[in-house]
Amino acid sequence: MGNLSFLDGQGRVFLGPMAGITSLAYREFMKGFGVALSFSEMISDCALVYGNKRTEEYFRTSEFDRPVALQLFGAELSNSVKAVERLEKEASYELLDLNFGCPVHKVTKTGAGSSFLKDSRRLYEYARGIVGVSHKPVSAKIRLGYDEEHINFRETCSALVEAGVSLISVHARTTSQLYSGKSRPELLSGLGGQLPVPLCISGDIYTPEDAIRAMDLSGARFVMVARGGVGNPTLVTNINRVLAGEEPLPPPTIEEEVAFARDFAGRLIEEKGERTAVMELRGILPHFFKGFRGYKKVRNDIATLAKDKEDLDRIFDRILETGRL
Repeated sequence: MGNLSFLDGQGRVFLGPMAGITSLAYREFMKGFGVALSFSEMISDCALVYGNKRTEEYFRTSEFDRPVALQLFGAELSNSVKAVERLEKEASYELLDLNFGCPVHKVTKTGAGSSFLKDSRRLYEYARGIVGVSHKPVSAKIRLGYDEEHINFRETCSALVEAGVSLISVHARTTSQLYSGKSRPELLSGLGGQLPVPLCISGDIYTPEDAIRAMDLSGARFVMVARGGVGNPTLVTNINRVLAGEEPLPPPTIEEEVAFARDFAGRLIEEKGERTAVMELRGILPHFFKGFRGYKKVRNDIATLAKDKEDLDRIFDRILETGRL
């Protein structure tokens, strides 16, 4: 098991991997709100081995981004070993995370992601092989099980511990649930105290109360924020505050949300170029204004009127000038 001393003093909130969102720009933006450890988007072992140029964007990091985990997915150990070798040559990171939790069919049909949950022996052999070649600590992300008839997370955790992983994250849904229904951290009762490695709990973390409940039920040391933090970066700050026995901050004002949105937009434009970034921002920026009166209008404005940075600035300036969406 690897040394996780890089987590000392960092807090207890992780930023979960999200395809199409957790690029370097988003991770750097969220780091300022108290993220202890960020996870990259899923990185395909095949894309690494065959030199896909776009994949290099997924493993770009920075000093401000650290500590950071790069999340790898694949189905064949021999291929993934080659991918790890490339990451160790070209990337800077603290933790290698193995994705055994992705429920999406295009991933599971290849034998990757949460398809591993069907066969704990196969999962053990794969994880053990990666631990054996990685010079960085290795963690793993799993789910409760593949479906309701096969909720086997305790068996899976045992296999991962035996394989030598240093940290386990559990999304409290099954593969068959995808991202629907409710997460069920209560099924993990006491798991954190039974494992010799730290446990991180994820799934439906939208408020500090959600985080505390999930951690208390599961005994997890860490909590992972993903979709609940998109457009709501102070969620991370407030979870850390509540865990420290402090009162959460009041909800951000419209002016503060505009500042957050503008900050993130600028980072993404710098990272990906104006055209690509603005197209992605159309789907992300409206989340910053959820809960405010007039949300539907600003969502529509961003989605239909924003073609470049100037368009975004006009929308932001209008909000600031009128004091409303």
